[in-house]
Amino acid sequence: MYNGQIIDVPQFIADAVSSIKTQVGNDVVVLGLSGGVDSTVTALLVDKAIGDRLVCIFVDHGLLRKNEFEDVLKHYEGMGLNVKGVRAADRFFAACKGITDPELKRKAIGKTFIDVFADEARKVKDAKWLAQGTIWPDIAESFSDKGVIKSHHNVGGLPEDLNFGLVEPLKYLYKYEVRQVGAALGLDSHFLGRHPFPGPGLGVRCLEELTPERIHILQEADDIYIRALREAGLYDKIWQAAAILLPVRSTGIKDGRRTYENVIALRAVNSKDAVTAEVINLPFEFLQKVATEIITKVDGVNRVVYDISPKPPSTIEWE
Repeated sequence: MYNGQIIDVPQFIADAVSSIKTQVGNDVVVLGLSGGVDSTVTALLVDKAIGDRLVCIFVDHGLLRKNEFEDVLKHYEGMGLNVKGVRAADRFFAACKGITDPELKRKAIGKTFIDVFADEARKVKDAKWLAQGTIWPDIAESFSDKGVIKSHHNVGGLPEDLNFGLVEPLKYLYKYEVRQVGAALGLDSHFLGRHPFPGPGLGVRCLEELTPERIHILQEADDIYIRALREAGLYDKIWQAAAILLPVRSTGIKDGRRTYENVIALRAVNSKDAVTAEVINLPFEFLQKVATEIITKVDGVNRVVYDISPKPPSTIEWE
């Protein structure tokens, strides 16, 4: 929805660009890119409005998919955006040390992201505005009449001492509407077709203390799963797919010896707006093939299960 009406994409773009120009004037804007469609479309809108006065920052918090930092930066080349990549995994793992509670974990990741981003933003001369890829579900799922549902680092902003104003051109749109806007702006299929990926990244798909070792296990399993979906022609038929590293271990046999190792859960859902979601009935043969490959190739995993829980009552992400 756009101001209560069905979105008119060309009009939305014209209004958003005009609004951004009016809002920021001749100031410099910084934007936190995630590699996802929301922040990328936001960057294109702001770039269309103010050009090289937009500075984009892409933070590697160590919780991205396998090789994603390098791959995303490469894809931004040629888009005309001014992007700076920042590696900060050590700071995030240190901030999350010993934390297992999902909400505390989100807050630790969110706060560290803000701290890292703020450090980089302070280096940008004359920056007075922060652009964010906030969309309506981010806001709707952060608060209810019963309090906080989940923390989201796109909802809250930066430290007060930065004194930045917020630019959020997508905050009344749903994901499918953002994709419509992106297509109209010429965004390529690599970004338009990417499944939603949470701001805290694999941090909300690793259900225990976050360590480099556990995230590595999850990255490897996730890479096998996502690659298999693409190879089978299933990726574009799914709204969101994820591998989750569970906080349980199971007995198994690998290489002729008894093991006591981790369990990976696979998830695939379809949704229009992330408010509700239906489980996808992936072919059993496909799931069996993926499970076998994960168990065979990923050290530390000896069991794979498939999540068949709809939203509600379950959430799309596990944390």
